Amino acid sequence: MFALLAAGGAALAGRISSLQASGRGRTDGERAMLASAFQAGTVGRMITGRDGRVVQVNAAFRHLAGGAGKDELESFRLRFDHDPEMAAGIGRLVDAALRGDAASAELAFEPGRPWFLVQVMPLADADPAAGIPSSGERLVKWVVEDITERKLAEQQLRDEQANLSDFMGSAPIGFYSVDQDGRFLYANATLAKWLGCAPADLVGSQVRLHDVLAEPLPGPSAAHSPFPGSESHGDVTMKGLGGRRFQASIVQTVVASGDGRSLRTRSVVRDLTPEREWREALHLSEQRFQSFFEEAPIGIALIDEGGRLAECNQAFLTMVGRPLRSIMGCPLAELFSAGERSTVVARLEQIKSGSDMIAPFEVNLRAQGRDKKMAQLYARRMAGGSGSGDAGPGSGSGMILHFIDLTEQKSLEAQFAQSQKMQAIGQLAGGVAHDFNNLLTAMIGFCDLLLLRHKPGDQSFSDIMQIKQNANRAANLVRQLLAFSRQQTLQPRVLNITDVLAELSNLLRRLIGENIELKMTHGRDLGLIKVDQGQLEQVIINLAVNARDAMAGGGRLTIQTSNVSTDGPTRREHEEMPPGEYVAIEVSDTGIGIPKENLARIFEPFFSTKEVGSGTGLGLSTVYGIVRQTGGFIFVDSAPGEGAKFTIYLPRHQSAKAAGVTAEAESEARERSAGDLTGTGTILLVEDEDAVRVFSARALRNKGYQVLEARSGEAALSLLNSESNRVDLLVSDVVMPHMDGPTLIRHVRDKRPEMKVIFISGYTEDKFRDQIDAGEHIHFLPKPFSLKQLAGKVKEVLRDG
Repeated sequence: MFALLAAGGAALAGRISSLQASGRGRTDGERAMLASAFQAGTVGRMITGRDGRVVQVNAAFRHLAGGAGKDELESFRLRFDHDPEMAAGIGRLVDAALRGDAASAELAFEPGRPWFLVQVMPLADADPAAGIPSSGERLVKWVVEDITERKLAEQQLRDEQANLSDFMGSAPIGFYSVDQDGRFLYANATLAKWLGCAPADLVGSQVRLHDVLAEPLPGPSAAHSPFPGSESHGDVTMKGLGGRRFQASIVQTVVASGDGRSLRTRSVVRDLTPEREWREALHLSEQRFQSFFEEAPIGIALIDEGGRLAECNQAFLTMVGRPLRSIMGCPLAELFSAGERSTVVARLEQIKSGSDMIAPFEVNLRAQGRDKKMAQLYARRMAGGSGSGDAGPGSGSGMILHFIDLTEQKSLEAQFAQSQKMQAIGQLAGGVAHDFNNLLTAMIGFCDLLLLRHKPGDQSFSDIMQIKQNANRAANLVRQLLAFSRQQTLQPRVLNITDVLAELSNLLRRLIGENIELKMTHGRDLGLIKVDQGQLEQVIINLAVNARDAMAGGGRLTIQTSNVSTDGPTRREHEEMPPGEYVAIEVSDTGIGIPKENLARIFEPFFSTKEVGSGTGLGLSTVYGIVRQTGGFIFVDSAPGEGAKFTIYLPRHQSAKAAGVTAEAESEARERSAGDLTGTGTILLVEDEDAVRVFSARALRNKGYQVLEARSGEAALSLLNSESNRVDLLVSDVVMPHMDGPTLIRHVRDKRPEMKVIFISGYTEDKFRDQIDAGEHIHFLPKPFSLKQLAGKVKEVLRDG
């Protein structure tokens, strides 16, 4: 860096005066004017020698240098020391001035402050413009000009160009320009990204426009056009440098040069892949929604603002049992049963008006050609459903309805309720029957004791027989109650139903009378069944008698048998029959039929449509109980004026040997019990009912037995402890307070495992069989029993047990 100049203001002024005085050919006025022009203006000017001496400086430069009284050049230089780059720039200018070279630089005093253009220009020996005549000295002229506005304009232009470049480069669409040979003049970053490269890989490279087209264009085409012929827009398949293919839409214009020798394009590219993916996703979404709608397990219906059906799914069509074309556009109210139509419409109007919190409600749908369907209805306004007019689905009006089919559920509920009711009635009937059996046992038994003293010629004989006959009638009534409650004791045998009906045919003809025709049709190769023959005959007789009463003016009774095989469950009313092999017995008549309201009650005990005194109302309930206890099912079909058909399904028995064996065993047992009923031995009789115990004890004593009586299980154990060696047979009631019969037997077996036992009970044998050990051999005599039955059973057990 050169040395600082130390010339003062006065010396500087003297120097200027001497130079001015030596000017050639100029008047004082001209020189004064030139000096004034040098000083004037906002452009800073300074004249220095090659050694850095200041020769002339104007006020503007002095101001820029930092004020009077300082060395202007040094002060000017120091103003750029804030930035090394700026200091280096002013240094280069000073070096150029020392060498006598021209130079310039754009410098700023401080960051963010105005910019200046600083120029250094060598002068030959004078500066006439500054009023400096030639003195033979080589000078340097410094010029400082404020260029802030230009710099701001340039910066603004650069910013706008950067923004435009950024916009073009990162726009969601592609831009490119090619020349007449298809060479890329411009490509933005978006297009380059789609093509799997950078813009530099396209611009100025060997890649041509047709290189990025996946398929050759049909027919002649220009190198700069992606279309055949003169097309300016269309869809093409583009191929990236990495091989990726995508559909694109291109719109381009062609701009020719002034001389027409060259051209360039302005092209806009839109990648159709996202749009097509969106359309595909939308299509899949619509398909998925349609699938959800169509395959939903609940009925869905859309109704318009006018209450007409606009759309529905298959589940709803199944519920109403109609094709879509027959109900589309019809008022929804027509699909409800007439009795509740107004109520349902009113509820829907409430929801339409804004009462969205209304709970779902049950409705009955009119199912064409079938029984009505019961459904739970959920109704909601569709979004924006406050509009008006006959808008269809998706228009923002109308309602959406969801129907949940309750038909099967209601049927199961009714079936369960019916089962519970029948079970409750059966338990009641069984309990009543048990108590009656105790009473009837005493009545029949004491009649038998009286008949031992009053022979047929006696005056009291007929009265006693009348009491016994009525007691037996009551016993039959109790058996019917037990049959209904499925608590009677059955003695099943393997039977051929054809043989049973053949034996029963003569009795049936006498029962139904001459004005009713009896027709029997037997199926071929009928399977065998295992039932109690007496109870089965009672079922057929009861159905025949009911049919006779329904055909007061005559008619035809038809009994038909067949084999039935079912692969799936069969549901009728409240009963469901599992799949399997069955033998069916159809008993049909041509009578007056059964009203629909009575069909659900005909199997209830004591329900009867006959006049008072004409029946007990236990006939069909007995039939139902016997069939169900046998493991079968009974269904009825009837309508007023069309007669009635009862169909009994009995499980088909697979073994064919049991019939002969069972019949043979029963025949032998009957023969054994038909002989002399007297006997010897000690019998312990345990019965809490006094009348039954007294009769039984007297009856057995009359036949020669010694009888020990006990009113309870505890008393029986006490007697056994003291008389254990004398007791040959234990006869015990099953149901007793405190200690029942099965509990008593378990205690007895601890000391007398070989003790012979007969249980007597008003309940069925099954009631106590579940309470004793599986291997226990115990005999059973059901109540009510006669003297002969009791004595015969006791002799049979003592002899053979």
